[in-house]
Order: sequence, then C-alpha cells, then structure tokens
Amino acid sequence: MKNQLNIYTSIFLLLIIISCSTRKNAFLNRSFHSVTTKYNILYNGELAYDQGIAELYSNYKDDYWKTLPIERLEVSELAIPGAEVPVGNSNASFEKAEEKSVKAIQKHSMNISGKERNHQTDDAFLLLGKSRYYSQRFVPALDAFNYVVMNYPKADLVNETRIWQAKTHLRLQNEELALFTLKEMLKTKELLEKDLIEKAHTAMAMVYTVMDSTAQVVHHLKQASLTKYNKEQTARNTFILGQIYRERNEIDSSNLAFQKVANMKKVPYLYKIHAEIEKAKNLSDGEDTQLLVKALNKLIKDRDNRPYLDELHYHTGLLHQKSGRIDLSEEHFIASAHALNAQPFQVGLSYEELGNLQFDRADYVAAGSYYDSVLQIPQDRNTKRIRRLERKRINLEEVIYFEGISRAADSVLNVVDMTLDEQVVYFQEQIDVLVAKEAVAQEQIMTTGFGVVSSINSQSSGDGKWYFYNTQIVGFGAQGFQQIWGNRPLEDNWRLSDKSSIATEGLVSPMTNLPKLEGDKKYEVESYIAKIPKKDSQIDSIKVLRNEAYYQLGLIYKEQFNQNEIASYKFEDLLSFEPVEKYVLPSKYYLYKIYSESNNLKAQRYKDDIVSNYSASKYAQLILNPNEVLAAETNEGSPENVYKQTYYAYQDGKLDEVIIQADLAIGAYSNSTILPKFELLKAYAIGKRDGGEAFRKALEYVALIYSNTNEGKKAAEVIETINKI
Repeated sequence: MKNQLNIYTSIFLLLIIISCSTRKNAFLNRSFHSVTTKYNILYNGELAYDQGIAELYSNYKDDYWKTLPIERLEVSELAIPGAEVPVGNSNASFEKAEEKSVKAIQKHSMNISGKERNHQTDDAFLLLGKSRYYSQRFVPALDAFNYVVMNYPKADLVNETRIWQAKTHLRLQNEELALFTLKEMLKTKELLEKDLIEKAHTAMAMVYTVMDSTAQVVHHLKQASLTKYNKEQTARNTFILGQIYRERNEIDSSNLAFQKVANMKKVPYLYKIHAEIEKAKNLSDGEDTQLLVKALNKLIKDRDNRPYLDELHYHTGLLHQKSGRIDLSEEHFIASAHALNAQPFQVGLSYEELGNLQFDRADYVAAGSYYDSVLQIPQDRNTKRIRRLERKRINLEEVIYFEGISRAADSVLNVVDMTLDEQVVYFQEQIDVLVAKEAVAQEQIMTTGFGVVSSINSQSSGDGKWYFYNTQIVGFGAQGFQQIWGNRPLEDNWRLSDKSSIATEGLVSPMTNLPKLEGDKKYEVESYIAKIPKKDSQIDSIKVLRNEAYYQLGLIYKEQFNQNEIASYKFEDLLSFEPVEKYVLPSKYYLYKIYSESNNLKAQRYKDDIVSNYSASKYAQLILNPNEVLAAETNEGSPENVYKQTYYAYQDGKLDEVIIQADLAIGAYSNSTILPKFELLKAYAIGKRDGGEAFRKALEYVALIYSNTNEGKKAAEVIETINKI
C-alpha cells in the first residue's frame, strides 16, 4: 500500500513538472499556466491596479470653475515622450500591478511557433499598459498596447486595448493617429459590446477636445452617454455636456444636462451636488432666484453636504447679490470663507466678493484687507484674475495708508482737546471695554481652545474716535489670522508694505480704542494720560500729517475712484482745520469742480470765493476761461511751460514745491497728454523726499495708471531695476 502511494505521488509530481513547461503545447500545460496566471498573479495585479485607481481618484481634485477634463488624470509636465521613470500620478499600487503583469508574462507566456497558447497573456499585457499609462510612462505603455494589437489580433480584449492605444497616442500628442485608430474601430460598432462603444466614444471626445472641435466633442459625449454602462463616466460626460452648452450660451440645454446628472442614481454624489450648483451659475441677472435659493438652502441644511458648504454658501451669496439682497449675500460669503475644510481657491473667491462689496461701498480700507486675504492664499500668481486683483490692490495702497494716518491723527488730536476730567472718564471707559474683551477671549480659549473668532463684518464696538483700523477687519481670530498672515508683529499698519513711521505710531491698540501699553500699565488711566502729546511742536507735527493725509485722500477719492461725495467731505474737513495756504486754494477749486458736477449750490459759493480772493491764480482762470487756458500751449501758462518750471524746481531740489505744483497741474490738465509727465516727475520728487519705499509706491501707481505711455513704461523699468538691487 505504501509503495502504491509513493507511485501515485511520483506520477502527480511528474505531471506538475511536465505541465510547468511553457514550450509544450499540451492541454495540461495550457490549463496550468492559464489558471495560474488568471487566479494567482493577475488576480493580485488587478487588485493592486484597482487600489491605484481608487488612490488616484481620491487625490484628484476637479476645478468646477473650468470645463472638467473627460478623464480624471492630471498629466505631469515631466511625462514627456520617452520618460522611463515614474512621474506624476505613479504610486506603489500601479508599480505592484506592473510587477505582477511582467511576472505573468515572463513566467507563463506560451508563445510557441509564433502563436500565444496562454489566453491570459493578452490580459497581462493590457494590465501592464494600463499600469504604465496611469504612471504616466506613456511610451512604455504604448509598447505594451502595440504588442497586443500586433500579436493577438483575435484576442477577446483587443478592442479594449485599441482604445487604450488611442488614448496613449493622444497623451503623446499624436491626435491624428488616435483619431484614426478609434474611427477604424467604430466602423464595426455593431460587433462591439456596449461598454466598448461607450469607452470608444468617450475617447473620441477626448481627442476632439484637444483638437478644439466642440461640436464633435458634444456628439461623442452624447453617444457615450446612451449606454450608461459606466455610471460614473456617464455622469461625468453629461456634466461636461452641461458645461459646454453653457459656454455656447445654450442655457436650457445646459440646465437639462445638469438636471439629468442630479437625477442619476448610483453615481458619485459630488457630481449630483455640483450639478445643483451649476444650475445656480446658469441663472442670469433679472431672473427669479427664489426657487434656486430655496434649493441651495435646503442643501446647506443637509449635514451630508458639509464638505461642500464653501461652494454652496458662495453660490447662494451670488444669487442673493443678483436679487439685490447684499446683506444676505455678505452673510453667505463670510460663511463660505469660514466653512470647515473650505478649499483655498474657494476661500479666495469668497474673500474677493467680500472685497468687491466693500469697494462698492467706498470702504477701501476693508476692501484692501479682503484683497490681501485673497493674495495670501497659495495659488498661481500668473492668472488674469490674480493679476487684475493685484493691480486693484496696489491702487488701494495709498488710500489705506493715508486713511490710517488720518484716523490715528484724529484720534490723538481729539483726546488732546479734552479736559483732564474728560480724559480720565474716556480712558476709564476704554479700560472697562478692554477688560471685558479680554474676559470674553479667555473664556473662549478655555471652552474651545481657540482665540476670539469674530465675524469679519462685525460692526460691534470700534466706533470710538481713537480707533485706528476699520471695524470690519478686526475679528479674524487667532487661528485664522495665523493661517492667512503667519506671524506678524502687533503694530500699526501691519498690512502695508510701507511702514513709514508716523508721529502717532504706537498710540492705538487693535483690540480697543486705547494706546498700546504692556503689563499692568494698560489698566491704569494715568499711564494713558502720560502718553498724550503735550508740546506744541508735537501737536503741530500731528496736525501737519493729518492735513497732508486729508488733502491726499481728497485727491485720491476724486481722481482715482470717482467718489466725489467722500472727496468733498475730506476737502471740507481739511478747510475746517485751517491748514497752511498751499492746501486752501486747491481744496476750494476741487470742491468747486465736485459741486459743479452735481449742480450743488455750493459750487457758486466756491467759485465766487476763488474769483474774488484769488483772481490772479491759475485756478481762477480755469474757472473763468477753461478752454483758453487749456488751449494756450505757447504762452507762459501752457502745460508745457508749467512742466518746464516744475522740472527746474526739481533740479533745484525744491521737492515740496514740485509735488504741490504737480498736484495742481494734474487737477488742471486732467484731459491733457502731458499728465503722465507730471505724474512721473512727482514720483521722482517723492522718492527723493521720502525714500525708496515711497518712491516704489509712486512708480507703481504711474506704471499701473499710465501703462500704455512712455512714462508708464519708464516707471515699470525703474521698478524692475529697484527689484534687482
């Protein structure tokens, strides 16, 4: 019995050894290698490949502000033809799948007399090519696909391999060859299985996308969506159709496509919820927003939609904006920016909209703060949107700077004018506010682990006259502040690139309306009173700074932002301060111009004042004979001669005179081609008087506003030279 067992065992082992041969075309050999390939090596390889796809899709982030790519694959710039190293989306799972497929080919391929006897080998080559494709090694991937097409023309997977072959040609920028391959295959579409027809049409749409043939893209996406074999790809294709229809201004077709996606079952939820958002994008001005707002609010309340709150709140805010409910739109933009796990790009869009709202309200300090928040987010700085925003922010730099000076100076001078008893009462009230705020902050730290997180548009407190910053930009909160700005010193004008010291620096704390003090001194009234300027020279210097700031703000609001009402307030206030003579006449002239445009009766009052009391001035002549003055290009008062005289003053080092004369000329010759010359000369004078950073700011303004003139180009060249130093 024992001998029989040994005999049977020996025979069994002999059969196994014989079947292991890949050079013998026998049923036992074919069966052994086929089964081993399919259920051992390729099974593990397919598992690794599926895991790689799952990892790829989980890390891939679609940008729904652009037309989605048909295939969820972000091709690296390093994936150049001939690359032999894993780049881009390559990961360990794809490498393992490639390793298993190579092992299956090397150990179990039965190529006998030029014919493959193991029917799993073509599967192994297909898996090899797909793994290399997603590793973005497109040339080696194409080798694998070509081998199957050439050597296994009757294999079950040859048509699927042709589709992958065409997609790889496309990635290698061989669009014509990819198109030819797919067209040849679709000529026999009646012989193809439905899933292959879907894949072929999807690949054709990819090719025509690169070839910029939108009509063909639409046709093939529609054909691919008919089979619905791959529900996820069908949802994506239909979603892209909706985006293309919108680009073609076919809004009804776009909405229909997005509604189809929203109604689909067993598709990724991200397509369904973004389809609802896309319908909101399609709403034009003047249309009824109620139904869409109601639908989006319902989605916002659904706890399952928390990962999408940043987008949902943003688009709800846009809908409210279209309907004129600016208050509600602002609330939703803030909620979008502060949503948990909000995407940086979406946060930037929300801050930009908040900045635009403040800009429209002429609150340029708050607008600049919001724009700063956008520009601090890591992103591509070379996009048209960011470049436009940077230019807009530079344009706000001056107004923010001078507003800071004017508010600080006003707050100091207001306290200087108080009696001692009034000062004691005032500072005690502010200390009480400080103590209360610190108590609230400490309580929140204890309960939540975070500092005070106030709403950006909070209007609470901050109305005191010592307040230096706009009340809308106080409450970022400790954690949010760190994320956006990093570590910044606690100081006045911390947002500005130009932190020129001013006489009021260090007097105001951003937490309250108090000067900045440390330790126990910040709770003592006497400590604050001691910081109040006492000497006439100190008070006079603050007044000089304030008057200059008010004058510059009046010019900026009038000339740059066309905010005549705000400009008139600045000039009127300036005149009430009884400034030095150099500000009086220009301010009265600008007030005359402002009130004339609005047919205000005050215009006549300022006209009479200038004509009667300053009859010999250029301003009087501009009022009485504006056309003659501007047309007189040969007399001594012509713009050209005025520029010459101003330039001579610059050569003589009379910088204050140059700046004042340039300001006068800018107001007088607003429609003249000589205006950029005065602006550039003024910038040089500011640079010599105030230093390098002020020079840079003045040049940036000239380069921005007069970019198409020789002076604007010259300013840009000088800025570039400064940056290299």
